[in-house]
Amino acid sequence: MCVHMMNAPQDDPTNYWLLKTLEADPRLSQRELANRLGISLGKVNFCLKALVKKGCLKVNNFRNSNNKLAYAYLLTPQGVDEKAHMTVTFLRYKMQEYDRLHEEIEELKKEAEQQRATISENRKGN
Repeated sequence: MCVHMMNAPQDDPTNYWLLKTLEADPRLSQRELANRLGISLGKVNFCLKALVKKGCLKVNNFRNSNNKLAYAYLLTPQGVDEKAHMTVTFLRYKMQEYDRLHEEIEELKKEAEQQRATISENRKGN
């Protein structure tokens, strides 16, 4: 599901978004990550463990303001490389998706114009 987004970026870009979000704010809790990404806490936990196991993330302990033990998820050099690779793949996928949507919109515009013309002709005939 998670670890190598390259296999199916359109199905599960979770790793990309996790790495991107943690690069900007490594001290986010798993719950905060889940809320930001709109995914379950369990999925965040599963993906983070896989990214740590793969060597993309390093986990550091720290004390938060409530004097509780918390974690910082830091991208490793391998994680930075993986994120860069994911970014290119994700961008390529999104561009293809954009092209498909653009074609679909053009087809819908043609269809709507044809329907307007038919309606207009029918009104003239009555």
